[in-house]
Amino acid sequence: MTSGLPCPICEGPDRRGSLERSLRVLAVDDEAPALEDLVYLLRCDPRIAHVEAVTDATKALRVLHRAMDAGQPLDAVFLDIRMPGLDGLDLARVLSRFAQPPPVVFVTAHQQPAVEAFELKALDYLLKPVRPERLAESVHRIVHEVWDSKNASEPTTPTPAQPANATPPEMGDEVIPVELGGVTRFIRLADIRYVEAHGDYARLHTATGSGLVRAALNGLEERWRSAGFVRIHRSHLVSLGHIDELRLEDGHLSVTIGGAVLPVSRRHARHLRQLLVRRARPTPVQGNAAPAGVAQPRNGLGS
Repeated sequence: MTSGLPCPICEGPDRRGSLERSLRVLAVDDEAPALEDLVYLLRCDPRIAHVEAVTDATKALRVLHRAMDAGQPLDAVFLDIRMPGLDGLDLARVLSRFAQPPPVVFVTAHQQPAVEAFELKALDYLLKPVRPERLAESVHRIVHEVWDSKNASEPTTPTPAQPANATPPEMGDEVIPVELGGVTRFIRLADIRYVEAHGDYARLHTATGSGLVRAALNGLEERWRSAGFVRIHRSHLVSLGHIDELRLEDGHLSVTIGGAVLPVSRRHARHLRQLLVRRARPTPVQGNAAPAGVAQPRNGLGS
């Protein structure tokens, strides 16, 4: 142990005897004290069965390959960014070429590489010193990632259709680093109202402002589809749950989101209307009132 204090993860209310230790993870950091602290916290988590620890990217690759050769691939990698030689971002790029890349959680004292980490599809981004409760959230995401991966490889029975705007809890909690005036700010996916294309970047709009991420709209559309985002125009991606109104004026369709009026192209109009209608159906309707939380479409578009 690196501290005489009780571990909040080991002794906190989330510790349950029914939880089985099943995850096998790798921690990578060139600074011994930081690595020891991280390993200590990881071993405290009741969901983690085994923690490997190495001090550079080359050793990390050896451990990962050895685990795969033994038929026991590691479930996730907790990775520092600033390291001599092959740094954390370089290692993440190598891992992305694996047939089944392990989820990567960056653990760093620096906010600046956050956007690049997002481009590499990092599962999470933790800032040092690592808070136990924040680390527990990352492990929670890993559990869901591993579970989804296993379910995808096994035959499953059909499940009832979900509402068009249903957002998986783990997706809504996804934290995204955005650039705002030279400062990296972190926003939740659930808070994003719409996305606007800006060349090689995308601008994410929330109720409190906007910020840029280096990502193509097509990629975000694919990644966030299950979180209720839909393409309405070549320049816009919107969250169905944030649409306030659907308008038809002079033959042109548009949506209103928090005061912003966004055009809907003819190509995407039919699909959008179908999703909005499907979204309204699961909620029982009293008389002629609109379902709670759903704006009554104008100009007869709801018929």
